Amino acid sequence: MTAYPYSGLNRQHMANNASARKRIRQTEKRTARNKARKSRVRSFLRKVEEAVKSGDKAAAQEAFRAAQPELQRAATKGVVHANTVARKLSRLSARVKSVGA
Repeated sequence: MTAYPYSGLNRQHMANNASARKRIRQTEKRTARNKARKSRVRSFLRKVEEAVKSGDKAAAQEAFRAAQPELQRAATKGVVHANTVARKLSRLSARVKSVGA
C-alpha cells in the first residue's frame, strides 16, 4: 500500500473492495498529474516575472506568450479556477506592457 496522498499524512489505505482500491489508485495518479501541472504553471509564471524584472520587453512578451496556453490548459483541466487564470493573465499582461515604458 502507498502513503495517504492528502495533507502530508502517512496513513495506509483501508480499501475493502476492488472498486475502492481502484478509486485510490485513480486518486493517486490524478493527484500526481495535477501537482505536476500546477508546478509547470508556476514555472511559466516565474519566467514571466523574471523577464519583467530584467526589463527586457521582448523576453517578457515571449515568456507571456508561452505562459498563456499553459495557464488556460490548467483551467480547462480544473487544476486552477478559470477566474484565477483570467486575473493572473490580466495582471501579467499589464506588467508586461509597462516594461520599458
